[in-house]
Amino acid sequence: MAADHLATYLNDHLAGAVAALEMLEELEKHYAGTPVERVATGLRVDVEADRRELEGLMRRLGVTQSGPRKATAWLAERAARLKLRLDDPDGGTFRLLESIEAVALGIDGKRALWASLATVAESVPALRGLDYARLTERAEEQRRLAETARLDAARAALGAPREAFGSG
Repeated sequence: MAADHLATYLNDHLAGAVAALEMLEELEKHYAGTPVERVATGLRVDVEADRRELEGLMRRLGVTQSGPRKATAWLAERAARLKLRLDDPDGGTFRLLESIEAVALGIDGKRALWASLATVAESVPALRGLDYARLTERAEEQRRLAETARLDAARAALGAPREAFGSG
């Protein structure tokens, strides 16, 4: 049973990486030539490296990648993209805020993945061999980068003058 749970857990995180990569590629295209593109590109490169680490672990453990989970993640990202377009049809700062926030939440989940696996690796030798401390540090650096971009987007998207919220 625990092996089934581990396989599900790893596949869920792999699916999350697929969705994050799709969202980051969309940000790169939409914000080509801007600082947002540079942030998205840097994050995408790191997320791809993390995905490869996860895929390598799955291969070593004999965990089969779940096609349906990957497809579901792809569809979920497309649904999120539609939602973002409905929220901000002009592709402005609000769409940027929500996109970066979604990526940031995914990074939080990935950091939690590495921490969980590091904890379990203490008693499950098959999970040893990855540098979980380095992977966690990389996730934390990704999160700091995403948070800076997220807060910049929040200022632009939500920074209405005080009187816009009413008096009192």
